Amino acid sequence: MVDVLKCLNLLESLKESIERNSFADIKDAVENLLMSRIDIAITGDRGPEKAAFINSLRGLSADDELAALYPSSTAPEEQAVFSNPKHPDFRLWDLPMISNDDSFNPENYIEHYKISRYNVVFMTFTQKPNSCTVAVWREARLLQKKTLYFVLLASEKDTEKSLEGKKQASLEALKAEGVAAPDIFLVHPSALEKSDFPKLLERMLGDLPEIRAYALLLALPTFSSAITSQKKDAFKSLGWAAASLSGGVSAIPVPMVSSMVDVSVAVRVLTKAQMSLCLDNESVEKLAKQRGIDSAKLKAMRTCVLSVEVSKDEVKKRLSAAEKETTTATKRIVELAMPRQARTVSHSFIVMLQTINSAIDDMSADAEKIVLLATGATH
Repeated sequence: MVDVLKCLNLLESLKESIERNSFADIKDAVENLLMSRIDIAITGDRGPEKAAFINSLRGLSADDELAALYPSSTAPEEQAVFSNPKHPDFRLWDLPMISNDDSFNPENYIEHYKISRYNVVFMTFTQKPNSCTVAVWREARLLQKKTLYFVLLASEKDTEKSLEGKKQASLEALKAEGVAAPDIFLVHPSALEKSDFPKLLERMLGDLPEIRAYALLLALPTFSSAITSQKKDAFKSLGWAAASLSGGVSAIPVPMVSSMVDVSVAVRVLTKAQMSLCLDNESVEKLAKQRGIDSAKLKAMRTCVLSVEVSKDEVKKRLSAAEKETTTATKRIVELAMPRQARTVSHSFIVMLQTINSAIDDMSADAEKIVLLATGATH
């Protein structure tokens, strides 16, 4: 599993900002983590597999409002864009199929559809990649575009044996085109927890710049226990940033609940967590529909109040409780982890950090129970 804290290098950069008394940098870091944009392009035939893949990446079913449709209503030579209803800064671009015609020019395709502007490009196919697809991949690599991935989309009629044959044939096709040590990721469009998508996600998180990796991780639906755990780690790092901001700007004496800065920042972080962990009613209902499960059963898994609704009153209660529960030993441990110049603000840091961390622990536990039940990993 990718170590999100290490990937982001967030803690070290925040400590450096505290040492410089540069809390504007910390505020910028929080904003970047909460609102980073990521754009993913998907090439390939506009068949039912591609539409299902686009919808799954957005946590939608084929009959949901704003879902990608098959047959597509977009003209064959035009691109279509799909935003994520819960994360509008996460956008998926449906690019036209790469023709295998002798007159096809990969440079023209790259230029016309602005391949370089996307953070990630999935080059999808349902049989094996054609030579022009490989030509686009090779040309983009020459232009220093690294985050391109060959994706074999499974069809409903495929069997494990047929998919194994397709993957092998695809690897041989890439080798025949001169691609050294090719990687092909087998993806089940409607069940991202299966086959190679978790491995593909791991690769992307390692290849992307830290903020983009964070944005991708938080925007994807919680399709497995592993991604739930990764999101939990990511929000712990965001909690550290919020606590650093609280410690730097709060000049209001205890109790901390009197600081509107602490309440508003915590509400923003936990609201983002609720949406990212797919705990809100709409997300739970969509998941239940996708998996053919009674939504009431999934909703019953939510035992944390914040999983159902993030309110200022509940955040204030948790800040107040954290204020009372802060022990001398806990305070001393955190002080030792803080830069010497910042130890005078360590109390507000501790209260905010403890509040967010405990909430993230509770919400992540609910999310894991839901995803395990939805995917049939537990009963």
